[in-house]
Amino acid sequence: MASIKQFQVTFDCAEPERVARFWCEVLGYVVPPPPEGFATWDDFGRSLPPEDRGSWSACVDPSGVGPRLYFQRVPEGKAVKNRVHLDVRVGTGLVGEERLATLEAECARLVALGAVRVRLLPADDDNESCIVVQDVEGNEFCLD
Repeated sequence: MASIKQFQVTFDCAEPERVARFWCEVLGYVVPPPPEGFATWDDFGRSLPPEDRGSWSACVDPSGVGPRLYFQRVPEGKAVKNRVHLDVRVGTGLVGEERLATLEAECARLVALGAVRVRLLPADDDNESCIVVQDVEGNEFCLD
């Protein structure tokens, strides 16, 4: 029998700390504590060569259940639709108008944090509604 593997989701981005803080707000995650020997992340950053400062950030599920998200600075911008995206489950178990109201409320909260609403995918014969959103650097994800 195959063993269950832990995994990390990695985002390529221009501003790792900004994107990490956005996703902390989306998911209820937190920035992990700085490495041992450093009181703050700023202290840690000052210990690095200038070219490495701000080159990555991370956020974690404070309950330890969900995957770690890692954000790394890359020189190139996002050129096309991302090939992997997250479905953020905010309407699980809800249907119809109740589900749509929940999705819309969460979308409004995230837009206030810098997200961009792309479009509503309305319910059909097979699927309930979801909303396509972009994070602060244009990566698409769905409120599902």
